[in-house]
Amino acid sequence: MTTPPLPRRLLAEFLGTALLVAVVVGSGIMAATLSPNDTGLQLLENSTATVLGLPVLILVFGPVSGAHFNPVVSVADWWLHRSTGGGLSGRDLGPYALAQVTGAIGGAILANLTFGLPAVTLSTKHRDDAHLWLGETVATAGLILLIFALVRTGRAALAAPAVGAYIGAAYWFTSSTSFANPAVTIGRAFTDTFAGIRPGSVPGFVAFQILGLLIGIALVLALYPENTTVAGHEAIDPAITEEPS
Repeated sequence: MTTPPLPRRLLAEFLGTALLVAVVVGSGIMAATLSPNDTGLQLLENSTATVLGLPVLILVFGPVSGAHFNPVVSVADWWLHRSTGGGLSGRDLGPYALAQVTGAIGGAILANLTFGLPAVTLSTKHRDDAHLWLGETVATAGLILLIFALVRTGRAALAAPAVGAYIGAAYWFTSSTSFANPAVTIGRAFTDTFAGIRPGSVPGFVAFQILGLLIGIALVLALYPENTTVAGHEAIDPAITEEPS
């Protein structure tokens, strides 16, 4: 397949990120409603919905845009493939990130509205501790390593279930519950619910997600220095290719 036109890819990134945040925020609201006195059960319900929803979104939107839904994944895709002509082009990074961030905000608003809440309720949940930043670093580095280990060994078709499983597990093994996504982090600031993060906590999370991105790229290059996939099929989803810039 050739690369779909940029507007179509941006629509896919917008919708995919919006629906991802709607899944995360909406299931958090439902979990808090159904299990108001059990935080552990709330997290189980919230993570289960994400494990089920994220692979579906990757399968739906992957053939169009690569199903990044995440600025750090887009940056890694560009950086790791910039010399081969595969992956995302540098000129498309900004539009992808904008589509992802606006989609994430839209997804939070959608989740608020579907549960009868005001469209925007800025979160008051503090997430500023150093151990949470460490958790975000680990979660993001692991996500980048997983995705591009699959891509570089010709197993990108496994990305949907593998990424869903990793994010579901990372809800539990990281102190931050694994945001691992600057766009989703920004979007979750727009809901004062179970999955929210106060706007003042967003810069710290994003800074350490960028650190995780750099660590993840370094690990990919150390462990998989050569790309073993067929030229032109290095995007996150194997059904999309990118023309040389």
